[in-house]
Amino acid sequence: MRIAILSNEYPPNIYGGAGVHVSYLTRELAKLNRENPVKVLCFGSQKEQQNNLTVEGIEPDIQLPFQDNRHRKFMDTLLRDIMMAGSLSGADIVHCHTWYSHLAGCLLKQLLGARLVLTTHSLEPHRPWKVEQLGTAYNASTWVERTAYENADGVIAVSNAMREDVHHLYGVPLANIRVIYNGVDQNEYKYSPNPAVLAAYKVNPDKPFVLFVGRITRQKGIIHLVNAIKYIRPDTQVVLCAGAPDTDAIGQEMADKVEQARTESENDIIWISKILPKEELIAFYSQAAVFVCPSVYEPFGIINLEAMACDTPVVASAVGGIPEIIVNNQTGYLVPFTPISASDFEPRDSDRFARDLAAHVNIILDDPAKMRALGAASRQRVEQYFSWTSIARQTLDFYQELAQV
Repeated sequence: MRIAILSNEYPPNIYGGAGVHVSYLTRELAKLNRENPVKVLCFGSQKEQQNNLTVEGIEPDIQLPFQDNRHRKFMDTLLRDIMMAGSLSGADIVHCHTWYSHLAGCLLKQLLGARLVLTTHSLEPHRPWKVEQLGTAYNASTWVERTAYENADGVIAVSNAMREDVHHLYGVPLANIRVIYNGVDQNEYKYSPNPAVLAAYKVNPDKPFVLFVGRITRQKGIIHLVNAIKYIRPDTQVVLCAGAPDTDAIGQEMADKVEQARTESENDIIWISKILPKEELIAFYSQAAVFVCPSVYEPFGIINLEAMACDTPVVASAVGGIPEIIVNNQTGYLVPFTPISASDFEPRDSDRFARDLAAHVNIILDDPAKMRALGAASRQRVEQYFSWTSIARQTLDFYQELAQV
């Protein structure tokens, strides 16, 4: 079976969970499909060949015109997708990740007669804040996504919550949607303390710290965590590994909120405004007292698995696929979340949400024995349910079922 994986993100260009997913999935698929090629087409300049796995970055040397500067990224995506469609000579399965590669997938289905598979990492109608980035191109990205789901032969949803969303938003029959969770490399992500990493970022090893890792975007809810700092138990450090703001405006809002939090709380705030290398992130996960995921929209949340694999309990919003990862009061805590509406994913009561985040963090900070028990149970759950080898096997089985239809 000739497999083609189409993605915006692929190492070293990874900025979100979809990129992490593609990186590990392709590695495992290549192992399981040794006698046949696995080809990755992605955005960038990558050129790799390792046994039966080939990676080719798509990097056009021209730029399409656009009406609004916010349309630049959308037009660039269309251009790369057209180049992807012309760069693949043959495939039995074309597997696309996020709307960025969907146009290419639709074209290749027609050009090659391949089966089109989509993995649902997120859905454009549930990310209305992207209007800030894309302007009216958000309408176009949503149209591209809808068209792909209407043409897909099979859909992989990363959680049961996402399966329902795909069905209700785009009318995909439930029988065509397979739930296959995300995973984490348990050999890489494991308890690995490194005091030197904390020292390099001026984190006091003698005081507990709460950890956030993620982009500065409405979706990840980081502003709500910053608002919660004044309610977190005194003498606690808060480490924010947060960079790559979606827009200049949210970047400035983040800076203003952090400054305000510093005046309202005596807790130390260490803001690391860059993407850290994996080994440093693992050291932070391993030494944190608690990891917090305050997302307002999260189809799955690989970031939670990474923390759990390092024996760290998680406090997270009870949204999307997160309740399928975290077992409340066993591996961490789920914080109730009530959005303003079905189309506005901000909390109905922002201060209540911030207080609830802090209250659940404080339960863990106040009970070191419980902290250790939650952390151990977290690692155990990851080992039992979230192996990339198992996920790749399930994915390959789905391909084979679709190829026989």
